[in-house]
Amino acid sequence: MPTDIEIANQVELKPITEIASQLKLDPAKLELYGHHKAKLPLSLIDLEKTKKNKLILVTAISPTPAGEGKTTMSIGLTQGMNRIGNQTTVVLREPSLGPVFGIKGGATGGGWSQVLPMEDINLHFTGDFAAIEKAHNLLAAVIDNNLQSKTRSLNIDPRTVEWKRVFDMNDRSLRDIVIGLGGTGNSIPRETGFDITAASEIMAILCLSTSLSNLKERLGNIFVGFTFDRQPIYCRDLNAQGAMATLLKDAIKPNLVQTIEHTPAIIHGGPFANIAQGTNTVIATRMGLSLSDYVVTEAGFGSDLGAEKFLDIKCAGSGLDPRCIVLVATIRALKYHGGGDPKNLTEPNPDAVANGLANLDKHLENTKNYNLPSVVAINRFVTDTDEEIALVQSRCEQLGFKAVIADIWGKGGEGAEDLAREVSTAVDATPPNTFTPLYDWNLPVKEKISKIATSIYGAESVEYTSQAQKDLRRIKKLGLENLPICMAKTQKSLSDDPTKIGRPEGFQITVREIEIAAGAGFLIPITGDMMRMPGLPAIPSSEHIDIDDNGKISGLF
Repeated sequence: MPTDIEIANQVELKPITEIASQLKLDPAKLELYGHHKAKLPLSLIDLEKTKKNKLILVTAISPTPAGEGKTTMSIGLTQGMNRIGNQTTVVLREPSLGPVFGIKGGATGGGWSQVLPMEDINLHFTGDFAAIEKAHNLLAAVIDNNLQSKTRSLNIDPRTVEWKRVFDMNDRSLRDIVIGLGGTGNSIPRETGFDITAASEIMAILCLSTSLSNLKERLGNIFVGFTFDRQPIYCRDLNAQGAMATLLKDAIKPNLVQTIEHTPAIIHGGPFANIAQGTNTVIATRMGLSLSDYVVTEAGFGSDLGAEKFLDIKCAGSGLDPRCIVLVATIRALKYHGGGDPKNLTEPNPDAVANGLANLDKHLENTKNYNLPSVVAINRFVTDTDEEIALVQSRCEQLGFKAVIADIWGKGGEGAEDLAREVSTAVDATPPNTFTPLYDWNLPVKEKISKIATSIYGAESVEYTSQAQKDLRRIKKLGLENLPICMAKTQKSLSDDPTKIGRPEGFQITVREIEIAAGAGFLIPITGDMMRMPGLPAIPSSEHIDIDDNGKISGLF
């Protein structure tokens, strides 16, 4: 069986100008990055069309460590939609280099449902991550410079500064560090660390901004810390937002590429979903809706994380109007959540599938909270048996949902045509403004958190540590209680305990602390032990990646 990169290398890419012509774009409007990539200017966004055209969200059940193929499904579904005559663009996130060289690999789909050129997209692409990293670290440098300053000091208490630096690589040795050693000329010694770039608030800000001016305003709103007399300090007080926005002047523009079947694909932004909002940019989604009749997009991990944040933060805050949810399920994940041996998920085990259906049930219940139709997409693998698939289809039918088999890895768009027809029917039957958010942003903070924990996770209650209670008082003092909630939680379970698989019941969510992302415009309750700087595995993917004298890359997956 060929690898993803071997399949990708079989495809002759079309010039990006030809792909743009499918969207009726003047080639002169493109900002070319070689022959097969281009930036799209924000002037192409048409807000009237974004209200008229139709948005489809792809999410999933709780994943296995390998993921359930949401990106692959989004690409395959888009190709299938175009094959049945519906002009459709897929809008996705950009991959982070950390997972590419770590354990997860790339994030450009798989098999015959990929976005291309996969090597470029998985590596440096058009430099967006580098720009985000530089803008983030500029603010870090400005903060430390002000701590050192004797003439322009803002009297910042260094003990209250939580702004770390970022780096787009898995490097556990950078998680906790001490800076400023070596004497008085090297600033004030203090503890800090590095997060991975995808976890940066700058990434979250870029993904929620609607224009360059809005980006600059959000950057200025970043909360830095307090002065020694307990006055809040924001990025705008350091006058860094203009320079930071300047570094992001190109990164704010979405990237146009193509799928393996030469359908348009827009890729932009890449926040993680277990600690940030886990979706591509508002600008990219609006761009897709401005240029095509249908847009397929995805949100990270399961409906409890990416989908909830996509709907309650991104859509509720920007006016995006989704019409349908596609819930990806795999037989291997259902076996996992049904207590099957994680090492033998490719072996037939209908009993484990039947036990794991409770996880699917809960994710389908979650979609009902938003008043949107849902279709289950069974991402088929060659090891799946007919008996196992029939169990899933039967359960979905009992619950009033359609479950459609999609062989998008092996057959690309052809393998998604049945799914595309079912999704098209659901989307076209859904009137505008059907979508209803889970909660009102103006509710008290605890009430918003409780709504997510009980309605989406299935928790009985929420407990707050003394630090979280202290953080709530700080949020009230700063006047930020009306911000939406971006929960930081494990993706491995509906609960905050990664060992509780399936559909846990009777559990309590514990909020350890609540971080403020005033620039992004949300609050981050931290549950469990959340890792913002991953480490490399014993055998990292980087060991398999190589390049020959002709520039041909191997080992990417």
